[in-house]
Amino acid sequence: MPGQAPAAETASELKSRVDAERRGRPFLVYRDPDVGQVLVELAPRRGLTIGRGESAEVCLQFDPGTSRLHAELERIGDDWVLIDNGLSRNGSFVNGERVHGRRRLNDGDAMRFGDTPVVFRAPREGGVETAPASETPDRANVTETQRRVLIALCRPFGESAEFAAPATNKEIAAEVFLSVPAVKAHLKALFERFGVANLPPNQKRVRLAQLALRSGVVSPGNFGP
Repeated sequence: MPGQAPAAETASELKSRVDAERRGRPFLVYRDPDVGQVLVELAPRRGLTIGRGESAEVCLQFDPGTSRLHAELERIGDDWVLIDNGLSRNGSFVNGERVHGRRRLNDGDAMRFGDTPVVFRAPREGGVETAPASETPDRANVTETQRRVLIALCRPFGESAEFAAPATNKEIAAEVFLSVPAVKAHLKALFERFGVANLPPNQKRVRLAQLALRSGVVSPGNFGP
């Protein structure tokens, strides 16, 4: 099954992720323990190498489980393909399955090289994580109460905290003066409306926050000074 990109830990990381999705070009996202989130846009490249060697275009020097030249990505027509021809010591995986030779990538596919997960995003494809742009709700078809719930959910991303995660149900309830069961009911409706209801529970809230910010239903101005 497709995997979730590593969670954005700061407001700036979330903004970078949302901006990359808006551009609509395929990109990779992973975490470097020294620098944090790394985004690698694939277009207009025809291919790139992945490995621990300094010459690798996706350089995973921090991961001893990767080989110097571990794998390659190649663009074939409109598709991107992961290539592992046995050069790596520990193999390459997509959604938990080892790749032998070539594997065409779909939006949201979770690759793994050594101990490092690298998620492939192709926003234009409208993969399982993202509702098609024409179906993404805007302020006109989200109720005022739902919008208040979304603002509360996204508020941690607008604050200058070192790490950020969507607000909890209890935190949302306190901000919007609703009961926790009422917040859960509104979130359930929002999961359906934003097309993320089928994601694993630990992914829904982050994805909903990303889509709310990307669509403009929630904007940085909603968080106050």
